[in-house]
Amino acid sequence: MADYGVDIDRRDRVAVVTFNRPARKNSLDEHMWTCLEAVVEDLKKSPPRAVVITGAGGEAFCAGFDVSPENPQVSRLADAVQNQRKGPAMELIQRVRTCTDRLVGLPVPVIAAVNGIAYGGGAEIASRCDLRVMDQGAVICFSEVRLGLMPDHGGVVGLTRLIGPSKAADLILTGRKVKAGEALALGLVNRVSAPGRALEDALELARAIGENGPRAVRHALKVIRSTPDLSYEQALDLETMEAVDLIASGECITGITAFLMKQKPEFPEVE
Repeated sequence: MADYGVDIDRRDRVAVVTFNRPARKNSLDEHMWTCLEAVVEDLKKSPPRAVVITGAGGEAFCAGFDVSPENPQVSRLADAVQNQRKGPAMELIQRVRTCTDRLVGLPVPVIAAVNGIAYGGGAEIASRCDLRVMDQGAVICFSEVRLGLMPDHGGVVGLTRLIGPSKAADLILTGRKVKAGEALALGLVNRVSAPGRALEDALELARAIGENGPRAVRHALKVIRSTPDLSYEQALDLETMEAVDLIASGECITGITAFLMKQKPEFPEVE
């Protein structure tokens, strides 16, 4: 039985998902993907108010896809690469992209606490989260082109939508390392934390979100995530529909009543 995996720790209204393979800088092999799939299923069945993703050990958030021969996913690709067969590559990419899609597509805010290096697939996952908090000493690198590969579970699209085509081209096509200060200036991350505090700062952000109306957060988040795919008018129409549905849910009664009584609102959980 493997002595590593992906951990989930529910802390009141926040779930912390930890890539726990520090001996390999939290790189993702077949077992790690299987564990992550199980974690996503758990979160889908009972969503918290926010999810924070981080890496164990303090050195790495996630070093990306494990390309060592010990990873069964790599060994299965070897023959396919030799014979230029596309099937196994399609199967692998569809699996990891589906898992990533479902993780960042949870109906609650997903926050990356980039507490160390985030290379390759690790950078992809971070870039596709809703928010990113980065340790002052961490480094992000879309390193795939250095291996003759490219980001393949949403990293190209996610980064391009996050920082724009020209800046994304700079990072993806060079495979260069980006430190925290530049990442913040590029809009690649939202906040830079003091050394060793990325997880704590991400949790603080998650808890602040968790104090708000959970339905309000979900409806607003749906519009935020959908806007890049829609025309301006379509996005405005979606915002209107979501706002109407939210008001009809009655959640605002709790918030407005507490406001008028000068009390802190205690919003009920979404069933």
